[in-house]
Amino acid sequence: DHIEALGATCIWLLPFYESPNRDNGYDVSDFYSVDERLGTLGDFVRFTREARNRGIRIILDLVVNHTSIDHPWFQKARADPSSPYRDYYLWSETKPEDADEGVIFPGVQDSTWTWDEAAQAYYFHRFYEHQADLNVANPTVREEIEKIMGFWLELGVSGFRLDAVPFLIEDRPTSPFDSDHDDEADPHGFLTYLHRFLSWRKAEAILLAEA
Repeated sequence: DHIEALGATCIWLLPFYESPNRDNGYDVSDFYSVDERLGTLGDFVRFTREARNRGIRIILDLVVNHTSIDHPWFQKARADPSSPYRDYYLWSETKPEDADEGVIFPGVQDSTWTWDEAAQAYYFHRFYEHQADLNVANPTVREEIEKIMGFWLELGVSGFRLDAVPFLIEDRPTSPFDSDHDDEADPHGFLTYLHRFLSWRKAEAILLAEA
């Protein structure tokens, strides 16, 4: 009621997904849940319904550049080199020569590659070492992102604010972006890919970019 009285027509929610909360929720460990400290999926459905009844739209932070290393995908990836989840992330048997370049948090973060004892390999992360970058060049990862978007669209959201876009679309160190579609051969085409899916599932939905 208070937000409606302010005249606001949209609420942008920062990450509320299940998370170890080492980075204010941007280290997601389950994209399909609500952190128990904040509520439940039932609470979220009620929230979107109350907002819709007041003419207020909801957009969510979509954090798909990386996941928490506590995410089941990463846990399965590190445990078995032959796991299909291994290619959900970016790995190297040796530490790349440019591993100390491009750190986002100098003084806190020493490298963009961290050795994982369980995997016996280095994994790539543009942000903190507890946030492993997803390999968006992998078609299966892109399908997972579609599922995540589709899930929250079904629960009543009107779009997403896409986190860390410059790093999401850049050339990845070990997995060049490739696709059968010409507009996706360029990493920037990934945004077109996401927007196409979004428009197909909900014509009025929007995609904002942090850039």
